[in-house]
Amino acid sequence: MIEKKDINKEKILAIKDAIELLSGKWKFCILHNLYHYKVMRFTDLLENSVGITPKVLSKELQELEDNLLITRTVNNTKPVTVSYSPTEYMEEVHPVIEALLNFGLKHRQKIKEK
Repeated sequence: MIEKKDINKEKILAIKDAIELLSGKWKFCILHNLYHYKVMRFTDLLENSVGITPKVLSKELQELEDNLLITRTVNNTKPVTVSYSPTEYMEEVHPVIEALLNFGLKHRQKIKEK
C-alpha cells in the first residue's frame, strides 16, 4: 500500500522537474514564439525576444532541444541557416504558458490599479 506521504513526494518531485525544465526568464518567451510562428530562424527568435543575448538564446535553445520541446533543423541554403520548431510534446506545455500569460496580464492590471 502506498502511503499518502509517498504520493505527495512524487507530486512535489514532478513539480520540481517541471519548474526546472522551464526555468529561466527566456524559455517561456521562446516557446510562446515558436508555438505561434511554428518555424523560426535563430535571428528571428533573437529579434522577438527583446533583451536576450545570442549566447543565452543559444543555451536556452539547446536545453529546450535536449528536453524534446523543440527541434533544430539545419537548412541546406547558402549561407546555411538554422531553424527551430515546436515538437508535438511541446503542445502539452502550451496550456501552462497560456495560464502564466493570463495570470501575468491580470497581475499587471491589478498592480496598475493599486
